[in-house]
Amino acid sequence: MKWEGRRRSSNVEDRRGQRVGGSGGGGFNPMLIGPLLKVLFSKTGLIIVGIIIAISVITGTNPLTFLGNFMGGGGGQGFTTETNYTPSEEEDRLAAFSETILADTEDVWNQLLDNYREPTLVLFSGQVSSACGMASSATGPFYCPGDEKLYIDLSFFKEMEMKLNAPGDFAQAYVIAHEVGHHIQKISGITAEMDKLRGQVSEKEYNQFSVRLELQADFLAGVWANHSQKSIGWMEKGDLAEALNAANAIGDDRLQKQATGRVTPDSFTHGTSAQRMKWFKKGFETGDINQGDTFNTNDL
Repeated sequence: MKWEGRRRSSNVEDRRGQRVGGSGGGGFNPMLIGPLLKVLFSKTGLIIVGIIIAISVITGTNPLTFLGNFMGGGGGQGFTTETNYTPSEEEDRLAAFSETILADTEDVWNQLLDNYREPTLVLFSGQVSSACGMASSATGPFYCPGDEKLYIDLSFFKEMEMKLNAPGDFAQAYVIAHEVGHHIQKISGITAEMDKLRGQVSEKEYNQFSVRLELQADFLAGVWANHSQKSIGWMEKGDLAEALNAANAIGDDRLQKQATGRVTPDSFTHGTSAQRMKWFKKGFETGDINQGDTFNTNDL
């Protein structure tokens, strides 16, 4: 991809090198001071304080984090501590690349959708706290509807290359565009409809809906690639193959086969390799957002 020198998005939070020390963020509630003091100085309270101190010593977590949660916190980022983290030159290059791809998704979707609300990209290392809860690098890139942010540990791109055999900058762009696809589902109300199904259908049925949600995000990534290429022509020979290879590499059937040696279709949540490639390619070939209704088709 010819991406160097292009506009980079300003909707970026760089949390690399930060260590999450808690999940407060709800704020201090002064109305709880009196009740809290009564509890802390009771026999039970002293036991609780002792437990908190013990956990703090073992985990290295600030004990005020626990007290903050007890006094009305909850949700949000919480306490963070800067570490002596120095990103490599390659990591900074990947950060610039990710910001450039995000900027281009902004350009495309602002043209295709009325009143498009741009998401924020959060770069993190190791672990991160979001409105959807705590996550580690092992989670992989994800979108959180609660705060409308995309979360990426840039080390995932190296894993794509080394562990999934899915190298290439356009493969990486596909990953970002897929998460932006989930954002479009959020602002269009599709995510809310999915949430209504929780507890109303069986796990097997919910997984089937989840597959359709993920395949639609793949389709939307393809739509972005179509319009982006028409607009600035930055794709090079082999780029499309890189994205299709990445879609193939993260299919449920392939990942399950690699992990356990067998495939369990009822547990699929993202779709097979063939399905993921099909819907990304359909989005790329048509560029028509109206052809991506994965929820009302029998041909996934």
